[in-house]
Amino acid sequence: MRIFRAGTGFVACFVILLLGGCQTVGDAYDSWFGRSRPAQKPAELTAIQPTAVPKIVWQGNVGGAGNDAFFPAAAGNVVYAGGAGGQIGGFDVASGRQVTRIEVGQRISGGVGSGGAMVLAGTSKGEVLAFGRDGKQIWKVQVSGEVLAPPVMQDGIVVVRAGDGRLFGLDAVDGRRKWTYQRATPALSVRNHAGVVVDRGAVFAGFAGGRLVAITLSNGNVGWESVVALPRGATELERVADITSLPVVDGRQVCAVAFQGRVACFDLLRGTTLWARDMSSVAGMDVDSGYVYITDDKDAVVALDKTSGASIWKQSKLANRNVSGPLALGRYVVVGDLQGYVHFLSREDGSFAARIATDGSAIGAPPVALNSNSLVVQTRNGGVFAISVQ
Repeated sequence: MRIFRAGTGFVACFVILLLGGCQTVGDAYDSWFGRSRPAQKPAELTAIQPTAVPKIVWQGNVGGAGNDAFFPAAAGNVVYAGGAGGQIGGFDVASGRQVTRIEVGQRISGGVGSGGAMVLAGTSKGEVLAFGRDGKQIWKVQVSGEVLAPPVMQDGIVVVRAGDGRLFGLDAVDGRRKWTYQRATPALSVRNHAGVVVDRGAVFAGFAGGRLVAITLSNGNVGWESVVALPRGATELERVADITSLPVVDGRQVCAVAFQGRVACFDLLRGTTLWARDMSSVAGMDVDSGYVYITDDKDAVVALDKTSGASIWKQSKLANRNVSGPLALGRYVVVGDLQGYVHFLSREDGSFAARIATDGSAIGAPPVALNSNSLVVQTRNGGVFAISVQ
């Protein structure tokens, strides 16, 4: 995780010169917050008594992700994944056979999105690229900053989030800008790969400063804005309270969690708070029929009752392993870690049900469900692994 400071000046420039550049500044913040480079030794994995049997169904490779977290996308019977070098691969869900190969011709960032017959990607230079599934570029559009999250398409509109926090609604046909949403950014904010969730004609997005906003997909009008967490503390670092992961929509409620803040659930239509409790997370959350699952900032996986926020269980034996956001998958909660292991936890009590190794490199983005008993993960080295569990 890295921190952005709004504005520049002598002090900022001095720090950059002293530490040897922006990359080094980011790395320093990474070590302070314990995400990309854990300050403490990762917990050792101990032997477990497995109650589930995971299996790698197929694997592919699309090239390394560099310093970004790349999100794969499942669309129908194809899984799309991209590497930082500009290669996008489409893999058949059942067999892993590569059915699409797109050479972007430049570096991309944040993974790929898909909708209809389109494959979408963004770059660190702020370009949004749309391709047909035959690999031909349909359009290219410039937005206001680097694109760190996969674009999302629904109802003929592509929603893109730029690194400066602005949201853009683009016409899926030609990329023409239909609307823009922006809000003030705090002096200090977390560089993150959180995109948006589009559901029932609304765009849900979390922002720096702990705000969750619902925006009308068709025109960019704000439906409501609610507070997940308020900045608090004496220093700028202590006052960082950003939503750095995707919100989750469940029935008539939407939930989000903030770093150094709270987890909260809101009425989907009105934005009124249903419940909230103190919690800090960078990695994210998921939800199923009964519980909300969160990977907290200490790499513990926590289950809360989704109607009240009451604690159900906590699995803390993955401390300092840079645990990904969770995926609720049937009887299990699934997370990845910095060494490429995929862990299956019992949804009932959080105990370890199984684990399986991939290629040894970090899994930064949450696993993505393919069906009720299989998922896909993408590793930092570019490995794409479809895994089933019985």
